[in-house]
Amino acid sequence: MEITTVKLEIPEGCNIIIGQTHFIKTAEDLYEIIATTVPGAQFGIAFTEASGPCLVRTEGNDAGLTDICVKNLQAVGAGHVFCILLKNAFPINILNHLKLCPEVCRIYCATANPVEVIVAETPQGRGIMGVIDGFSPRGVETPEDKAHRREFLRKIGYKL
Repeated sequence: MEITTVKLEIPEGCNIIIGQTHFIKTAEDLYEIIATTVPGAQFGIAFTEASGPCLVRTEGNDAGLTDICVKNLQAVGAGHVFCILLKNAFPINILNHLKLCPEVCRIYCATANPVEVIVAETPQGRGIMGVIDGFSPRGVETPEDKAHRREFLRKIGYKL
């Protein structure tokens, strides 16, 4: 078995969600979840089949974001994986809805940070072992850091 990492492309101002799923209708179901939960969101979706024609299936309302999702999944090369690139919305707006989608098995990450996917390869194919989301901790928050965090959450409307 060979283990490698793949750095994903995340456009400025976007968040990425990487997950594992298992059925051909995934791309359409994820589209419906995002479009009905956050109507103003721009997004692209790609999903890799793991049987039959083993195609990358796509949906979305932003062709550029969809194309980058395809590029990311082609680089990962694993089956039954989906990639969502989301603009004008945050993962927190849709994450629970995605988790409730019957064909979604797991979410690896939902972030705007740099992401590296840890990929294992065997003679059968490739699979995701996990992700590296962002950077290692640099310390523990101070009272000033805590005040800044609380102020930021109120500024972006997630707390009163």
